[in-house]
Amino acid sequence: MVRRSATGRIGIADVAVKAGVSHATVSRVMNGNFTVDPDIAARVKAAAAELKYQPNPVGRSLALGKTDTIGIVVPDLANPTFQAILRGLSRAAAQDGYRVLIADSFEVSSEEAILAGEARRRCDGLVLCAPRMSDAELEEIIPSLHPLVLINRTTAAKGVPTLVVDYGQGVQDIAEHLVNLGHTRLAFLAGPPRSASNARRLEGLDAFKAAHPQVDVTMLEGGSDFDTGHEAVDAVLESGATGILAFNDLVAMGLMSGLHERGVDVPGDISVTGFDDIPFARYTTPALTTAAVPITELGQDAWQQMRALIRQEGSDTSGSRYQPRLEVRASTGPARK
Repeated sequence: MVRRSATGRIGIADVAVKAGVSHATVSRVMNGNFTVDPDIAARVKAAAAELKYQPNPVGRSLALGKTDTIGIVVPDLANPTFQAILRGLSRAAAQDGYRVLIADSFEVSSEEAILAGEARRRCDGLVLCAPRMSDAELEEIIPSLHPLVLINRTTAAKGVPTLVVDYGQGVQDIAEHLVNLGHTRLAFLAGPPRSASNARRLEGLDAFKAAHPQVDVTMLEGGSDFDTGHEAVDAVLESGATGILAFNDLVAMGLMSGLHERGVDVPGDISVTGFDDIPFARYTTPALTTAAVPITELGQDAWQQMRALIRQEGSDTSGSRYQPRLEVRASTGPARK
């Protein structure tokens, strides 16, 4: 007769009695140890099935030294771009039996290192997505975070796969599109100051200006959310620019909303562009011209790299680069005469 524990839960001891083996043997079988005699293993599994025994996941994690969980740290989970990356990562990881623990730093760069450390202690590996911390801070904490995958950030450390979008080329393609429409006065609504992807955009714009000295490009302070774009209307109008490059689609949408409230026609008076091609971009009025980034693919690829690291299969640490694709829609048109 099997006696349940005081909690009423069937435990290893119950299975051991039923199968006529030791506690250690049950533990080895339940943890997938293949050194156990096959006949004995079959007897243990039959006893466990009959008793409807469910291994304690915490105890199993401690025994195996693994949690079947990976962590991801993002700067702003409210941003659809990071949601799409998370979706790709979670779905790919789930196919291999892994779950994803999410940590949101809410654009507070000083919190990122703390969150990354805490998440890594609870998981088998960590994905750092577009961290806002400085290069020095990143390099300092990387050794404590392995296995680690970086999205939209690079490192000098060995053994860390990096997945990077070519934001510099993407913003140049958008600027070229506006110039081809006759716009000679452009304005860039910048992203968060500590954003690495914003720095890459600025580098791209520097290259564009060097190749187009006849085009005036005004730099305006911005951010990464809808409110940022909405609040930038005055600065945009004062700049005299007829072509606007917003840091991302959310900023562009906020700007278009504010311009509409002022009676400014898009694209008749001002052309507006975004970046990322989030799902809402094609449904704005007018539909938003943007640079499409394979954001869901980024998440999927991050899991492929992480899985290789966890299984010690030799991941590609040379770095992967993704090229944005210009999506021309109705928010851009010929410069007014």
